[in-house]
Amino acid sequence: MKAYKFNGDYLLRSVFNRELIQKVHTMAMDMVVPVPVSHDTMLRRGFNQTLGLFEGVPYQALLQVTQQQKAHQSQRDRAARLHRKQPFSIAVTKDLGNQRVLLVDDVYTTGNTLYHAAALLYQLGAKEVKSLSLAR
Repeated sequence: MKAYKFNGDYLLRSVFNRELIQKVHTMAMDMVVPVPVSHDTMLRRGFNQTLGLFEGVPYQALLQVTQQQKAHQSQRDRAARLHRKQPFSIAVTKDLGNQRVLLVDDVYTTGNTLYHAAALLYQLGAKEVKSLSLAR
């Protein structure tokens, strides 16, 4: 994961891509929403690691990062991660009208990132939000 996410070895996405796509298709969800990366992360890394892992799955980019992060989540300890304020906002206002949403991310650590993202999807009217991550 380190070579893929932090060292920019984008080709490694294909190692898990097929299995993740198959898993998405076994879940009875109406739409897929990826956890976004910040503008700075996108510039530095050159790709969104979650979108790479789930490449080929249609998705809705409904969320955006609003907080300027001084440190990567991977550099924070558990307590700091759990007390982080809402880092996202709604990028596209869409009535989710009782839809079942699958929130995808690369790594599940404390669950705080997914908790914040799911809260916004529920605000948009999601009936249910489940998550799928490559690693924990």
